[in-house]
Amino acid sequence: MGLLDLDAVPVETGSSYPEPYATEMGDRAWQSLGDAGGLTQFGVQMMIMQPGSKSSLRHWHMTEDEFVMVTLGELVLVADDGETTVHPGDCAAFPAGDTNGHHLINRSTQEARFLVVGTKVEKDVCTYSDVDLRVEIDGKTDRFTRKDGTEL
Repeated sequence: MGLLDLDAVPVETGSSYPEPYATEMGDRAWQSLGDAGGLTQFGVQMMIMQPGSKSSLRHWHMTEDEFVMVTLGELVLVADDGETTVHPGDCAAFPAGDTNGHHLINRSTQEARFLVVGTKVEKDVCTYSDVDLRVEIDGKTDRFTRKDGTEL
């Protein structure tokens, strides 16, 4: 595939979270760069975060590795061990099965962006650290439940 034309990659918005969690994400968007490039073994997204937005609920993955790198602006990485302000060039890695729940928040007054790279796995369970929620991922389907597996 080679060089991507970023202007040609669609910008997506919204959230697959059930309410009230979807609204909590604020004004965030992303470009699925890996899909645009035809990648099949790992995903790459450029997350576009407006002031006040969250990348996700604080979470961790059972079977998916996750890597993030800030490319623009200032974000706050919130993890089990506290909060860290991150800037362009700063990176963080979250191996599969590591229960260190994490997310990024834009508390600045400017747009911020980061790349997120993750393993493409057929099945995964993602657990949300601060709320009674988890998601079972099976291919392209997301099934949200309580942490004990019961229906919402």
